[in-house]
Order: sequence, then structure tokens, then C-alpha cells
Amino acid sequence: MVSVEAIAQPKIAIIMSPTAPDPWPALIDTEVVLDLASPYVMLGKVVSADALHVVLTDADVHDLRDSKSTRELYVLQSRRHGIRKNRERVTVRRDEIVSFSRLADVVD
Repeated sequence: MVSVEAIAQPKIAIIMSPTAPDPWPALIDTEVVLDLASPYVMLGKVVSADALHVVLTDADVHDLRDSKSTRELYVLQSRRHGIRKNRERVTVRRDEIVSFSRLADVVD
């Protein structure tokens, strides 16, 4: 018999194809935008990445709860005017990253 708790709890699995290339090495020395599962957006230059973490330098760690701006508008302003650095270096857990892109790929 399956318990109600087991049914109510969704199970999420991250499946990585052993043949899928890791995108992070190609982004070393590139300014990126990281959309996180939390109400944060991070911008900065990728300096390293491993199986669990991505490291950014000259980074902007922005809590969207501290701003009236939307995520999209904040990122667009950063593309237009540059990253507002508030961290020399930041390490981000890869499992917190919902999506990422090069800052140069942000369009008006």
C-alpha cells in the first residue's frame, strides 16, 4: 500500500545524458545571467565550473525582493549599462540555477 504522503510528494529527477556536453567550459571568461530558483538573479563573469558549482567574478547578486524592477527589466538594464558589481567572487550551486544565458544574448 502506498501512503498518501508518498503520493503528495512529487519526485524530481535530474537526468544528465552521459553524452551531453557540459555547457559551462564554453562560458569561461564570459559574462552571464543566472536565473535562480530563489528570487535572485546573478550576473558576472564565469571563471570556473564543476559538477556542483559555478563561480562568477565581478558579480552582481541581486535580490528581486529589494527592487520594484522585474527580473527582465533588471537584466536588460544591466546589459545596457553594465553589471553593477557587488561581489568580487561568488559561488553558486548548479542545482539552484533555473536558466542561464550570455549577457550579450539579452535583447531589447
